[in-house]
Amino acid sequence: MPEVGPLLKHWRATRRLSQLALAAEAAVSVRHLSFVETGRANPSRAMVLKLAEVLDVPLRERNTLLLSAGFSPEYAESALDAPALAAVREALETILAQQEPFPALVMDRSWDIRHTNTAARRFFAFLQRGQPGNPPGPANVLRRMFHPDGVRPHVTNWLEVAEALVRRARREAIGGVLDERAQGILDEVLAYPGVPSHLRVVDATTPVLPIVPIRYEHAGRRFDYFSTVTTLGTPQDVTLQELRIECFFPTNDETREHARELAAPGRSNGD
Repeated sequence: MPEVGPLLKHWRATRRLSQLALAAEAAVSVRHLSFVETGRANPSRAMVLKLAEVLDVPLRERNTLLLSAGFSPEYAESALDAPALAAVREALETILAQQEPFPALVMDRSWDIRHTNTAARRFFAFLQRGQPGNPPGPANVLRRMFHPDGVRPHVTNWLEVAEALVRRARREAIGGVLDERAQGILDEVLAYPGVPSHLRVVDATTPVLPIVPIRYEHAGRRFDYFSTVTTLGTPQDVTLQELRIECFFPTNDETREHARELAAPGRSNGD
């Protein structure tokens, strides 16, 4: 494990706080904080948690801080199907169901798709009908958008969407740095055939449009969607804090009509 002092200093720099500002917020002396960051003093468990709270460190990284300081983790990382998360699963199901007949999905911080509503499964099956294969590995939003066997051939403004996704992945990076798995997936998809090399150096801080719609076209139908991303409030579990709920909304009546046609009983996805 890395030492706790440099980790705290990293988070303070990430949040753009001076030692004086952090010390004032956490009610500790600047001298003691300086000693902690340089390794001349060992913080107590309570101090690590207090500094992490002030710095708004994600729960997974708070556990890392505690381990680095020689303490046990504070926050559980439950399986999504654990009995303790039954109420959350019910809430997720409700959100996904309410989005019908438009797509919605739940993903984790590595962009793996954990759950989808019926509309999402129906829509992506429609787009990929007749294709020779699927993107490699577990279902993942980035793989699905970037791989030649994913939905990329059906996105008419793919380059615009791809740039927005790369910016978003880097902007949402934990502490300014993607975790190992998310970074690996991003490196993987940027190396797919046909992906422009300039996407590897997209600046996450560059101003972008308020909304980047995704425009799909397949089998004579066009679908224009924009999405919203929702997180759970006040999570106290690592798994729950890292969940993202993405709901897709139509931008025009044509998309609404086509979505309802796909959902109509007795109609196949290719009709």
